[in-house]
Amino acid sequence: MKILYYIILLMPSIIYSQEKISGMIMEANEKNEPIGLAGANVYWLDTEIGTVTDIDGGFNLTYDPKFKKLVISYVGFKTDTLTVSNPKQPIRHWLRPSDNLDEVTVTTRKPSTARSYLKAQNIINVNSDELLKAACCNLSESFETNPSIDVNFADAVSGTRQIKMLGLTSPYILIATENIPSIRGASQAYGLSFIPGTWVESIQITKGAGSVVNGYESIAGQINAELLKPSKDAKLFVNLYGATNERLELNTHLNTSVGSKWHSGLYLHGSTLNQKHDVNHDNFMDMPMYDQINVLNRWQYTDTENGFVSFLSLKFLNDTKQTGELNFNPDTDKLTTNAWGSEIDTKRFEISGKFGYVNPNIPWQSLGIQTAYSSHEQNSYFGLNIYDITHHSLYANAIYNSIISDSRHKIKTGLSYTYDYYDEFVNTLGFKRNENSVGAFFEYSYDNLELLNLTAGVRVDHHNLLGNFITPRLHVRYSPWRKSAFRASFGRGKRSANIFAENQQLFATSRAINIIGSSGSIYGLHPEIAWNYGMSYLQGFNLFGRKGDITFDFYKTDFVDQVVVDWENPQEINFYNLEGKSFANSFQTEVNYNPFEYFDLRMAYKYYDVKTDYNSGRRARPLTPKHRFFANASYKKELREGKQGRWKFDATFNWLGEQRFASTQANPVSYQLPDYSPTVATLNAQITKVFSSKFEIYLGGENMTNVKQSNPILGADDPFGANFDSTFVFGPIFGSMYYAGLRFRIE
Repeated sequence: MKILYYIILLMPSIIYSQEKISGMIMEANEKNEPIGLAGANVYWLDTEIGTVTDIDGGFNLTYDPKFKKLVISYVGFKTDTLTVSNPKQPIRHWLRPSDNLDEVTVTTRKPSTARSYLKAQNIINVNSDELLKAACCNLSESFETNPSIDVNFADAVSGTRQIKMLGLTSPYILIATENIPSIRGASQAYGLSFIPGTWVESIQITKGAGSVVNGYESIAGQINAELLKPSKDAKLFVNLYGATNERLELNTHLNTSVGSKWHSGLYLHGSTLNQKHDVNHDNFMDMPMYDQINVLNRWQYTDTENGFVSFLSLKFLNDTKQTGELNFNPDTDKLTTNAWGSEIDTKRFEISGKFGYVNPNIPWQSLGIQTAYSSHEQNSYFGLNIYDITHHSLYANAIYNSIISDSRHKIKTGLSYTYDYYDEFVNTLGFKRNENSVGAFFEYSYDNLELLNLTAGVRVDHHNLLGNFITPRLHVRYSPWRKSAFRASFGRGKRSANIFAENQQLFATSRAINIIGSSGSIYGLHPEIAWNYGMSYLQGFNLFGRKGDITFDFYKTDFVDQVVVDWENPQEINFYNLEGKSFANSFQTEVNYNPFEYFDLRMAYKYYDVKTDYNSGRRARPLTPKHRFFANASYKKELREGKQGRWKFDATFNWLGEQRFASTQANPVSYQLPDYSPTVATLNAQITKVFSSKFEIYLGGENMTNVKQSNPILGADDPFGANFDSTFVFGPIFGSMYYAGLRFRIE
């Protein structure tokens, strides 16, 4: 509330000014699209009163009735002089390039991963070049070359990859598709594998609490995946992938224009793995057999002349998995003690729409509306444990953008609505609930690009089960010298924990499930509330004439309320409300350097201190390494004049320190584990041969160091006994895996 109070208090001084004129200076183009021209000079003729356009081409300038002639100039463009007769009418003017200039070609390489020096939020932008450094068959595998995201298997049977940020698992990260929250609720465990990597255009990773515009649930950060746009994607794209574990995938994109303003895209994904593998000889499959069919149809409408753009997306997914003992046959052994096995069948339907309007006459005013509906049905069993869930979700968000006084002062405000229906069946118990919330948000941004950026936001929500609450968030960037950015942020997040959907690995154990709580509104437990605080410093440099940058990040997450997931008794898993403290401290330093042309090097070190007060005392969070070292090297051969072919080489090294195991001291000696895991070092590499803009092939390897966890399943010799547990996974299970593929496109 204090942030909102200060914003309101400062508002009169922000708004008050002398009489001014405002406008936007743009670069002339064939369609007269509003492409702002940053850095243009705008001044009154025969005076010293003037200004420079901002990054969007906008400007504000003091007006006096005696001023009549406005001069607009920019290097390389014709200087224009305008007569101003109505100062209240915003000026929109296109500058045209000079025709008598000698041609100068300036080339630069856009990095595949970059942090902005200008934004208040700590955002890492990952483009398609970075995604192509690995096979990236789905979104969960798209973070292998990014040190800010940790990726590991959730258990030893389901093949599910779990991501972490700032030491916290994915439920504490708001994961969105084109800024619409998408990986949540029932899709939390497997949803990242439901977005094929070839569909992804770029990824934005935000450390810290993020923006209030996207909701109140994010605590550790936000991940947004931008999908390919039908108007920009190739008319035909084919990606074929095959691996030594007999995994096969096919992705096909078909895009076409329908008239001058409509574009349509059909995206088809099919993947399969139908062979049993048991590299460590424990009689359990090292990865599940599965089949997935995924279809996306996108429609895009663009009318730049009138300021309209909209998207409509329809998606259907059918995913089936089977895992367990090698001799398990679901036709005869399902839910029996003949052999331990599991099947997970998921059907998911999504429809989403986005509508945007930018006022052609006042380009800083815009309206955006986002809507989405999803239906998720999962039927599954794990040995003798049954888990079924149905989740229907509705989301709507309306956002209005404008400025106050001039383009340095921007605002976003709007309303949002979320509805969730859950129907869960856990062994013999049923859990049903309806959640709905309506909220209003306001976000103010101050942009002085040379020195200071500030984004302050607050939202007020009413939730039928969580009550009324306020979510404040603040991000600040300060740049005292060239190529530097100091950032600080803090924010509050609140969420309801879906204890079964988010911890499905618990069903692949013999543990008894206990919920210790009665006063809360969901499963008898309280909602989770946390504050996130962060500081970051980014500095660009030149070393031996080559560019680079170094980053230092420190983030602290303090939980006020948390649903504690307690694995410390090996015969039980206990869910209860936090009594005491729970926190996650994360420090990361990262260096990016271009030691010579077309060669990029990225190195990072990360330290975690993540602890929770369990009923048995304060302990480090299980399976969270304190230390991690990361290195990635990539090289592209220079494109020769008149040639399209080139080679690309990429390699990624990961080293993980010791990870604490949840206690197994209550087990018989033969089923006990040491307190900590050994360290893990893995190497991934890929070679790509680009023959032309239409065709390329790639060959790669994962875990080329052939690291294998020797005993990933505790009690594998007695899967229906009291000590069976498949959750003690700290590293690779399968060993080395090699793959090859091709990409073909017609523009």
